[in-house]
Amino acid sequence: MIPRIIICHLALVCFLIYCDKILAKDANIEEEEYEARNFLILLNRQSERDANRLAIAQWAYASNLTDENLQAQLAIASEVAKNEKEAWQRVTQFNWQRFSDYNLRRQFQKYSVLGTSALPEEKFKQLNKIISDMETIYSKAKICPKDSKDGKECNLSLEPDLTQILAVSRDAEELKHTWLKWRDAIGPKCRGLYKDYVELSNEAARLNDFTDNSQYWLHDYEDPNFKTAVFNLWEQLKPLYLQIHAYVRTKLREKYGDIVSEKGPIPAHLLGNMWAQTWNNVAEFMLPYPDVRDHNLTAILIEKNYTATEIFKTSEAFFKSINLTAMPETFWNNSILEKPANRELICHASAWDFYDGKDFRIKQCTEVTDEQFITAHHEMGHIEYFLQYKDQPFQFREGANDGFHEAIGDLIALSVNSNKHLKKIGLLPNEKDDPKGVLNNLFKLGLSKITFLPFGYLMDLWRWDIFSGKTTSEDYNCKWWELREKYQGVEPPVDRSEEDFDPAGKYHIVADVPYLRYFISFVLQYQFHRSLCEKAGQYEPNNVEKQLHECDIYENTVAGNLLKQMLEMGSSKPWPDALEVLTGQRTMDATGILDFFKPLSKWLEEENKKNNAFIGWERSKKVCTRTRQELLENSPSSSTSTVSEGPSTTEST
Repeated sequence: MIPRIIICHLALVCFLIYCDKILAKDANIEEEEYEARNFLILLNRQSERDANRLAIAQWAYASNLTDENLQAQLAIASEVAKNEKEAWQRVTQFNWQRFSDYNLRRQFQKYSVLGTSALPEEKFKQLNKIISDMETIYSKAKICPKDSKDGKECNLSLEPDLTQILAVSRDAEELKHTWLKWRDAIGPKCRGLYKDYVELSNEAARLNDFTDNSQYWLHDYEDPNFKTAVFNLWEQLKPLYLQIHAYVRTKLREKYGDIVSEKGPIPAHLLGNMWAQTWNNVAEFMLPYPDVRDHNLTAILIEKNYTATEIFKTSEAFFKSINLTAMPETFWNNSILEKPANRELICHASAWDFYDGKDFRIKQCTEVTDEQFITAHHEMGHIEYFLQYKDQPFQFREGANDGFHEAIGDLIALSVNSNKHLKKIGLLPNEKDDPKGVLNNLFKLGLSKITFLPFGYLMDLWRWDIFSGKTTSEDYNCKWWELREKYQGVEPPVDRSEEDFDPAGKYHIVADVPYLRYFISFVLQYQFHRSLCEKAGQYEPNNVEKQLHECDIYENTVAGNLLKQMLEMGSSKPWPDALEVLTGQRTMDATGILDFFKPLSKWLEEENKKNNAFIGWERSKKVCTRTRQELLENSPSSSTSTVSEGPSTTEST
């Protein structure tokens, strides 16, 4: 038996040895953290310089589509990729997962994901060239007008020509022609490129230890169950969508006759938008109260001599009124707010951060319309986000998640769309609102917001299945239309084949831009709006005098300061933390949309019951085949199986 004193002595010795090891280990970690901080200072400076150089080159090409600018952009992108790869190799040598400093650990975690720069140099160049080539095909595409007999007339571009035709024409044949020729001009040229793009994107994702590119796209949401969370949001919103879909189909059938079936999907070319993603352009012949005088905001803007610059100045004034930041002088000097006449450019509206804390720009081929008026607020929302987090470390200069970034301008636009706001800034006469006119306005907004939801969801469902290999290149187009029918209840104007590649007719597909952010933003903007309106004292759930759709936070600094607090965080914390700052909630919640559109939802349900409208849709009779020859050889399917039954049921999955 060992004496107790010896046992105690041995225990003390072991304890002291253990403590020495722990202290030595902690000292090593502290020393590594000190070294990491110094390294990070240099890395952030290098990242800022590289991001600035690349943004300048990308802007030069996007605003002037020449081969010289393309080559310059690709060369700089390749140089930046080399620097990123070298930095990444150094980052992986640190034991950053054990750092005690949260901000330090989070920055290293973000630097530890390299992205497409992980590709070998030649493949990196190839991937960037493919994306640029698809963007160029899209941006330079021109088509002929219907009944054109002279090739000289074949100069109609998407902005503003084709967009305008889809918005205002009520000639079904002209709409079909425009819809088809736009896709013919892009899809077949991009199909092979897209297959190569998928392969290289997946290779880059695997080099970053993701299974495929869909997992890479989703990783920034920092939630392994994020797909399920988004699906649940869609399930919350689907009943409202089905109601507005049924009502619109009824009205389109009254307008166009049998080319719109009573129970089938809606022909996509009749919905006033090239992609049938928003339907507000067809509101004029389906308003709840058509005899109530409607204020035409486009006509008012033109009558008041608004220019593109004046539209953006009006947007800036809103942000300033809630204690956010005025645009720097560089914004007005360097932005492109109207389409230049002397060169080809990417007209798709975009906001740019040049990562020097001073240079922020918008590129938009602005037309003086109500839609572009709202788009200006959306893009300036991005700029405001840039301005608020510009002093954060480099890796935190982004939205809490990408849906946050898209939501900010749209959040402001919810106030801008209100009659209350338009009266304040002199765009509407200062008279009492007619409740019927208010419902008309809510309906028009619903045709922009509610109808977008399934499109915003399915765009990446389609790409996730492609990246994962579930959908092969032999089924790109048919899978696209399967999802368009399943979630949106729309169909193409004619049968399609795999020789077509209709997804390429949408910019975000060819430009490698994830789209789930827009669906998320449509949920968040209403969640944000409800919270800010409550803080501003303008919304109470059971108060008919303070309804959510009539709230305007213009000039309310209480709401503005709360918004500013969230924007300043950038991505320094996980997005639920940022959401909690603004709303007190840590999960996304679709009830904000449902609360906003509650009066419209009630009206739609009553109207659809009165009209005995079919809720949901039967399967489309349009077919999609492997080749166009098969379309000629086989008659269209006559299947009448349904995805919904009866006037009161919902679409099944």
